[in-house]
Amino acid sequence: MNPSASFAMPRPDATAAAEFEALLAAHRGILVRIAAGYAFTRPDRDDLAQEIALQLWRAFPAYDRARPFSTWMYRVALNVALSHRRRAHGRGEELPLDADGLDAVGARDVDAETRERLALVQRALRAFAPLDRALLLLHLDGLSHAAIGEVLGISESNAATRLGRIRQQLRRLDAAGAS
Repeated sequence: MNPSASFAMPRPDATAAAEFEALLAAHRGILVRIAAGYAFTRPDRDDLAQEIALQLWRAFPAYDRARPFSTWMYRVALNVALSHRRRAHGRGEELPLDADGLDAVGARDVDAETRERLALVQRALRAFAPLDRALLLLHLDGLSHAAIGEVLGISESNAATRLGRIRQQLRRLDAAGAS
């Protein structure tokens, strides 16, 4: 017997595949935002989004339906994105933000000031450590401190404290950009 066979995940059946597709479609925004937060060119974002979807599919048999799909999806997506960044960083790749980078996070039809603020957030995402980047993305998605803590495996108070520090860093970046 193959030793790794005992760790193989069961393949989802057709019903589970349909459920997965429906859940993925309903929460597609998570996939897009995580990919945009960790990959800064369109081809890289597309590759990362595809890798996240593949890993979600592979892990789906282990998804506990008693828990919110979005929380589970965030956790898997962030783990894949962090691995992606580590691989890219190991190859010495820069993190350019291409011209359509803001459009990936829904900034197509916004005024110049809003685009400038979104560009600030994108610059901050590139500068922040992986955990802080994840915290900021989850916060921007409207998750509560408790939900952020659950996704990232930290306490609610730790999430709140770290987000306070991130806000201070963003204010400093904004002030530096305005001068």
